[in-house]
Amino acid sequence: MSKVLLVGIDGSECSVRALDYAAEWAAAAGHQLIVAHVIEWSPFTFNTPQENEERHRRREAELERAHLEIIDPVVVALRERGVQARGVIRHGHAAETLCQLAEEFGVSNIIIGKVGHSRIHAQLFGSVAISMVQVSPNPVTVVP
Repeated sequence: MSKVLLVGIDGSECSVRALDYAAEWAAAAGHQLIVAHVIEWSPFTFNTPQENEERHRRREAELERAHLEIIDPVVVALRERGVQARGVIRHGHAAETLCQLAEEFGVSNIIIGKVGHSRIHAQLFGSVAISMVQVSPNPVTVVP
């Protein structure tokens, strides 16, 4: 069995609890922890070449900012706690992207919070947690 866990974070209180849970699990079991943040991004749009170029620049700036403000501080704090941690940021649909990351890193379990930042979106379209439980080929632990 893989000794890699994946936790999805979005900065919400619930994702902080999921991160704490995952960190305790990783530390106790000696597992590596992949901390992932997914920036919702749809590739389906009809733009001019100039708009696509600008969109690419915005996308790259978002990735850099998310590393500096979200992932890097979390990874540093985890490493200070003795957890072997790595941060990853991707654009895409959260549930699909987390599943892709799980496959890419060969994780044994995905940990996510029950409720993220967008409660209205979750009520209208379903939550990432529900989607993960339905589509993930890996075990998913949902932290309340």
